[in-house]
Amino acid sequence: MEITTTVNGNSLTLDVPPNWSLADVLRQKLSLTGTKLGCEAGECGACTVLLDGEPVNSCLVLGVEADGKSVETIEGQIQDGELSALQEAMVEKSAVQCGFCTPGLIMSATALLAEIPKPTEQQVREGLEGNICRCTGYNKPVEAILSVARKKKK
Repeated sequence: MEITTTVNGNSLTLDVPPNWSLADVLRQKLSLTGTKLGCEAGECGACTVLLDGEPVNSCLVLGVEADGKSVETIEGQIQDGELSALQEAMVEKSAVQCGFCTPGLIMSATALLAEIPKPTEQQVREGLEGNICRCTGYNKPVEAILSVARKKKK
């Protein structure tokens, strides 16, 4: 099935098998492998991307559902070769250990900060509820997200 979508700001027309997930389309058709496949059941959040600004588990969304919509992946966070503030903060706060869950955490945090520019610690923790991280214990990622929020002007 042919779809037209915008991925990381680029308008694309793609031929997508109707049974492929959005994660499959991103990884196999577009070679955007920053979107990780963990459980493929919507439980871990490693595959989180933004679909029209909302965080979704791309393993549960059919690729054809992206027709006419905007998709943002972790690769879209880099602008002009520079890491985003969230990416930099994750590194600075040592919030990255194995790194497998990091793209999904960052995409969930991006959506959270777009909705709530100055979240409380509790709001950050709630915003990450759909993301499983086995290595960090969440404290360092939460610190990183809060540090970015403190620097925001809004």
